[in-house]
Amino acid sequence: MKFSRPAWVMHKDSGSKDAENPKRLSIFSVHVHPDGSRIATGGLDAKIRIWSTKPIINPASEAANKPPKSLCTLTMHTGPVLCVRWAHNGRWLASGSDDEIVMVWDLDPHARGKVWGSDEVNVEGWKPLKRLPGHESDVTDVAWSPEDRYLASVGLDSAVMIWDGFTLERVRKLDQHQGFVKGVCWDPVGEFLATQSDDRSVKIWRTTDWQLEAEVTKPFEDSPGSTFFRRLSWSPDGAHITASNATNNNGFVFIAAVIARNSWTSEISLVGHENTVEVAAYNPHIFLRNPAQPLQTSNICSVVALGADDCSVSIWQTKSARPLIVAKRVFERQILDLAWSNDGLTLYAVSSDGTLAAFSFDASELEGLAPIAAQQQYLTKFGFALPDLPAGYSHTQTPPPSNTATPLPNVTVNGGEVINKLVAKRNVKKRVTLARPGNKFGDVPSAAMPGARNPKPPVNDSPFNAPFSERDADIDMFPPAFDDFGNSFGTSSNGIGESSRMAREAAPVKGRTLGGDRAREAAPTDIRIIRPANQPLHPPSNPSIITFDIPPSLSFLSHEVVELDNAVLEARNGGPGDVNEVSYIVGNETQWLDYLPASIILLTASATFCCAATIDARINVYSPSGRRLIPTLTLDAPAAFLCTAKTSLVILTAAGTLHSIDTKTGTATFTPVSVHPLLSNDVSLVSLGSRSNGAPVLVTSSGAAHAYDAKLQAFVLLADSWWAKGSDVWIGHSRTPSAHVQAGSAIAAVEASLPDADVMTNGKEAMPEWWNAALTLGHLEARMHAANVLDSGAELKQALLVYAKKIADEGFRGKAEEVVRELFGPIYWRPGVTSESWQPKIARLNKRDLLRDVLQIFARSKTLQTMANDWQDLLRKTSSPGEDFD
Repeated sequence: MKFSRPAWVMHKDSGSKDAENPKRLSIFSVHVHPDGSRIATGGLDAKIRIWSTKPIINPASEAANKPPKSLCTLTMHTGPVLCVRWAHNGRWLASGSDDEIVMVWDLDPHARGKVWGSDEVNVEGWKPLKRLPGHESDVTDVAWSPEDRYLASVGLDSAVMIWDGFTLERVRKLDQHQGFVKGVCWDPVGEFLATQSDDRSVKIWRTTDWQLEAEVTKPFEDSPGSTFFRRLSWSPDGAHITASNATNNNGFVFIAAVIARNSWTSEISLVGHENTVEVAAYNPHIFLRNPAQPLQTSNICSVVALGADDCSVSIWQTKSARPLIVAKRVFERQILDLAWSNDGLTLYAVSSDGTLAAFSFDASELEGLAPIAAQQQYLTKFGFALPDLPAGYSHTQTPPPSNTATPLPNVTVNGGEVINKLVAKRNVKKRVTLARPGNKFGDVPSAAMPGARNPKPPVNDSPFNAPFSERDADIDMFPPAFDDFGNSFGTSSNGIGESSRMAREAAPVKGRTLGGDRAREAAPTDIRIIRPANQPLHPPSNPSIITFDIPPSLSFLSHEVVELDNAVLEARNGGPGDVNEVSYIVGNETQWLDYLPASIILLTASATFCCAATIDARINVYSPSGRRLIPTLTLDAPAAFLCTAKTSLVILTAAGTLHSIDTKTGTATFTPVSVHPLLSNDVSLVSLGSRSNGAPVLVTSSGAAHAYDAKLQAFVLLADSWWAKGSDVWIGHSRTPSAHVQAGSAIAAVEASLPDADVMTNGKEAMPEWWNAALTLGHLEARMHAANVLDSGAELKQALLVYAKKIADEGFRGKAEEVVRELFGPIYWRPGVTSESWQPKIARLNKRDLLRDVLQIFARSKTLQTMANDWQDLLRKTSSPGEDFD
């Protein structure tokens, strides 16, 4: 066996002070492309990275950088990427993220080139094919079914989503789990689906009707709930499921449970790890116990790998009671994912310490490895037939005609070795034929046509409730408004006006868009710098006010809209005297375009608006149809940063002035303010973000995160690495740090990204008696205030309940009474009564509802029990009907 752990495979912290040795961020997932030439990894940096495998397992290739090590970086997710999985056909890549979204990616032969804002180069391009919303919390695992008929996704919302593997539409939602679902796998036969949850169960679902076949709970009765994943795997012969996070002996022995098919019982355990098993992964090949004997059930075994929180990896062959190998001290923290190559000879493992390792075997070391064809032959004995393919769909790649083929060019770097070429799937557009004059009903599809579907009933008669892509087909119900004005609008009297009117009448009656008749231009391969960075169009009278770099004017910019499918905002800048164009494109159709007097330096967009910033310090905000939502803004300097969240637009100018605008109401969230109080010679801005309530979030290199509070008219501290010195709830102090980020929360994500190594004590310093208690309570109080500023009710409630438990455990009666009085409010208050001194809600949560939960915690404390009971009685008496305290 050969072992490699390349240092260059990493998800790095972009805000790290040391550019040469950046901080490694956790890698949550890894998966191998079916052709074995590349792997995909997902990490805490919210990025997916695609790497060549040859430099990982071949030292000579690594030294020569042939083929290139890094192939592509995908940046469309807005939260940590928790899972990546290639489809079996190798054409699509599915990813699940902390941002509650499943994304399916497809090869884009035109998207190669330098990654904007970094020194990285995409050797090959991948684009988001479809965004699959539906989960209400983190998506922890995804899996493709055999032949890619279905895609399953699971998450912390306790839901299992089934998506059609061809149309990518949702087929079914399974919601019988009572806890976070953290693992999913498919039966290789295609008959069942297995999911594993924090409710301490593995559920088996039938794929024929999506009903529950069986539930396995015994091996997990005492399993801990601290693991970030419960990744399980189905053996290639279909006979067993190996499930992670199981225990024996009342929870004192950590095991992986082997569940038998049909009986759905677990009589076999894989014992040996010293901490919780986090992930199991079967080798995709069947193995023969005796290679000289024929393929039959008695001569079959499997190979499975386990990764655990004891930082070790073990590999087992089911014909032996002992593991083949145990790799200890390979990682510094827990293993989060494992993936085998399709040839069955290489195992990849990733850890929360931010590293990847590869275990490469010779065929002689894994004796009895059978070809994939043997597995396919063996699985036929189950007698289960997969459903027929939908009409018109196929995952089998069909080569395009030779006369129109545009193959992906061979990709080389520095004269390096050619990597395997992938061919992008052609986008077959389905069109709707509208009724023409003289054809009353248009072309109506026959009910017998393959793939014909019943039309959905309309929601109402308003075309504005239709999806954006459907509005292009709206019929113009009004005649041209200016036809009768003749040449008053510049039309000559030679009949051109009449000809134009007749031509419009004869043309198809379809709603027009500004620029819609123009085909989308391909992105240029050579992007030129029109104006270098830090060269404003009109230099300020006082150059010292420029705090941040002014972005350069490039010949081409683009920004993809994460919330929408195939929507992109593009800008094309000309040289001096040329036009500067901004356009909004959905699919391959231009929805609108506009021309601006100065070159465009920044773009951003959401589902509700688009924004273009120009070098002359102006901001242009458009609706999805191209209408200006607010007047063009002129700022004190060109924009240096733009970010969006729903209808909120946050702008930071190069002069350091911060703006926040609600594009829906056309009002400023607060008076523009300078960010200079947060900066110094030693402290710089690392990142800028925005919340949907308009609160900007600024992270600085000092290890602190701030937001601007419009009510206080001041910057407030959201998180500070100072708390790492003694707070018991600081994320870096937990046994599984990533578990604190799993709620999809802004504050937790900010804390996870802050550096804490330079402020941690070495354990030898003598601290005051109440050091930990004081810092823990202070940290929780800061969290609650931060959650209120960011309008994050879930985080506020979580911090409040932890805070209540802490003061209950310590017996701090004074603090407890203050909390109760603040949440209870005036004794005379009733719903509907207004009070200037007390607001009944905080972060959109009812304070008295929060008080009920807090009092339940206080009632379990010997010190606070009497006080809690008294307040519970008072709360019952003052509650209105329907709000009685339980």
